[in-house]
Amino acid sequence: MKKYSSLTEIQSLIGQKKISVPGLLEYYFEQIEIHKHLNAFNEVFFYSAAEQAKLVQQKIENGSAGKLAGMVIGIKDNISYKDHEVTASSKMLEGFISPYSATVVERLLAEDAVIIGRLNCDEFAMGGSNETSYYGVVKNAADDTRVAGGSSGGSAVAVQADLCLSALGTDTGGSVRQPAAFCGAIGLKPTYGRISRYGVIAYASSFDQVGTITSSVGDAALLLEVLAGADEYDSTVSRLPVPHYTAGLANPAKKKIAVLRETLESEALDPEIRESILNAIDKFKRHGHTVEYVSFDLLDYLVPAYYVLTTAEASSNLSRYDGVHYGYRNLEAANLNDLYKHSRSEGFGEEVKKRILLGTFVLSAGYYDAYYQKAQQVRRLIREKMEELLKNFDVVLSPVAPTPAFKIGENMEDPLVMYMADIFTVLASLTGIPAVAVPLGNNSDGLPLSMQLMARHFAEETLLALSHDFLNER
Repeated sequence: MKKYSSLTEIQSLIGQKKISVPGLLEYYFEQIEIHKHLNAFNEVFFYSAAEQAKLVQQKIENGSAGKLAGMVIGIKDNISYKDHEVTASSKMLEGFISPYSATVVERLLAEDAVIIGRLNCDEFAMGGSNETSYYGVVKNAADDTRVAGGSSGGSAVAVQADLCLSALGTDTGGSVRQPAAFCGAIGLKPTYGRISRYGVIAYASSFDQVGTITSSVGDAALLLEVLAGADEYDSTVSRLPVPHYTAGLANPAKKKIAVLRETLESEALDPEIRESILNAIDKFKRHGHTVEYVSFDLLDYLVPAYYVLTTAEASSNLSRYDGVHYGYRNLEAANLNDLYKHSRSEGFGEEVKKRILLGTFVLSAGYYDAYYQKAQQVRRLIREKMEELLKNFDVVLSPVAPTPAFKIGENMEDPLVMYMADIFTVLASLTGIPAVAVPLGNNSDGLPLSMQLMARHFAEETLLALSHDFLNER
C-alpha cells in the first residue's frame, strides 16, 4: 500500500472495493511495527480498533456509515477513551483506566472513525519537544536524531510516518502547531471554545484546546465539522452554529493578509524559514491576495505572560494528583504529609514539577499582584491589540517556530531557550484565536518548514480555505 493523504482518497478506494477498513487498519498496524523506533505510540488499541474496523466495514456495505468511515485516527495520551488507559505520558497516571470517553472521542466514534491508539506526548502536555514524556522521546521521522516537537509530538509523527491517517492533539501554547511544523503536517488549533474539552486532562484550562494534525486541509475541515459545537458537559464551549467547513474550501475569496514584521526580522529566525515564508508571501500575491507588513510591539511580553498564566493554572489543575484519590501513590510514607510529598515528587517528572512550583509561586501571597494579576492585564492588552489588527485584516501571518526541528537533547539544559521557542505560537493561545501551521516543503537538510496563519475568533473557515488554496489541494 502507498501512503494515503486524505479520507476522500481512502473512501473512493473502499467504494471501488480495492481496500477494506480492516485491511487498511492492518496496514497501519504493520507501519507502527516498522517505525516503532520513533516511539510515537504509548499504546496501540489492537483489539478495540479491529472490532471498530469490522463494524465500520459492515456499515459501509449496508449504506449506513458516518462521515469519517475509513479514517484511522490516533488520539493524544491526554484524551480519555472509556475502558482504555490514559496517562498524559506521566508516571503519575500509569495504569489509570478511564471510566468515560471525552466528547471528542464520542464524536469520532459516532461518525465511524477507527481509533488506533494513544499517542506519546510531553508529560501533562508540558514541553515543546516531546522529551519530557515518562515513556521516552518521540523521534522525528525526517531525521531520528531530532525532536518531533511538542507537546503533541506523537500525534505529529504518527501522521508524518504514515502510522495513521490523522491524529488529535491538544494545543495550549502551540502544542499542535509546532510539532505539525516540525513534521511537515497541517496543524489546526481552533478558536478557544470551538471544541469541547470534556474528558481532556487539563494543563491550563483557559488555554487548552483540542486540535487536529492531518496531511490534507480537507481532512482538517471535516474533523472540525465533526468535533466542534456545543456540549452540555463543558460550559466554556461556544454555542455558535458549526459551519460546513468542507463546503467553504472551494473558491476562496481574496483576503487581506498582515505579516508581523518583527517575526520575520527576528535574529532568532532560521534563514531558510524566512526565505520559504517570503516565497509563500509572493505566492499569496500571485493568487490575488493583498499582503501588508505590520508591526506588533508586544512580542517581548508574549512568552513571560504565557508562562506566568499557564503555570499558575497548572499548579491548580495538578493539585488533584495527591496520591490519595487515584494515580501514583508512595507506599512507604509514614503519615499523610509524607504521602503527599513523596507521591507527588516521585510521580511527576522534572519539567512538570518545575511548572507547578513556578505556578504556586506566582499565585502566592505577596506575589499574586506582581506576577499573576499583571500577566492577566498584559494578556488583555495583547488581545485588544490583536482584535484591532484583525478588524483591518482577514489573516495574520508569522513563522510557527524560529527553527526547524532541533537535535534531541540540544535545548533541554536551558529552559529559557526551550520556552522562547514558543514566541510565535503563544500569540494565538493568549488571545484565543484560531491558527494553523501550513507546510512549506523542506530545507536543505530535508527538515520540514512551515508558516502560521491566524484569523479572528471563529474564522476557521477563512484559515482552511486560504490554506487549501495555497497548497493547491483539489
